Amino acid sequence: MADLEQISELMQKGKAKEVKELCQEAVDGGVAAQTILDDALLAAMNIVGVKFKNNQVFVPEVLIAARAMNAGLEVLKPHLEAGGAEAKGKAVLGTVKGDLHDIGKNLVKIMLEGKGLEVIDLGTDVAPEKYIEAAKENGANIIALSALLTTTMTQMENVVKAAEDAGIRDDVTIMIGGAPVTQSFCDSIGADIYTPDAATAAEKAMEVCG
Repeated sequence: MADLEQISELMQKGKAKEVKELCQEAVDGGVAAQTILDDALLAAMNIVGVKFKNNQVFVPEVLIAARAMNAGLEVLKPHLEAGGAEAKGKAVLGTVKGDLHDIGKNLVKIMLEGKGLEVIDLGTDVAPEKYIEAAKENGANIIALSALLTTTMTQMENVVKAAEDAGIRDDVTIMIGGAPVTQSFCDSIGADIYTPDAATAAEKAMEVCG
């Protein structure tokens, strides 16, 4: 019988191969896929998120832990889908138009998925209307915007306006973040939530979806 705590510890260390094997062992041993997901993989990602926030681990460690989580998810996915497991919420994510930076966005994606949310990642240089289309198509709870440049962060306001024009502004929570972004900027453009880091973004997203 595979030990969920062991899976969690190996995942935090980024041991993708071992995580995958132990997840398979656990499934074969009759442990519910949802239990493995919640109590091993998501629990581990939660710990990594807290450590990242407290500067105890850094971007490379987060990325290898995420890779290990994805290895475990490969095993669990067919069982989760068969069991009709629902994501806890849906977020449309992207870096705004004119901005090609993706490290921050990718970290947010990892942290959101680590909370059990489904993430529709639109990539970088994303036009306002694309966020709106994706949010409508997927029934998203959240639109999350990233920008690393002062010249591109103004695009965030265009996304807020596009959501208003499309009539979905009341249905979605617009979250923003990135190096130049501040709480006062968030307030000034009418976005809902600003967070200074990826781990906090995931916590706030869970409050929205919970």
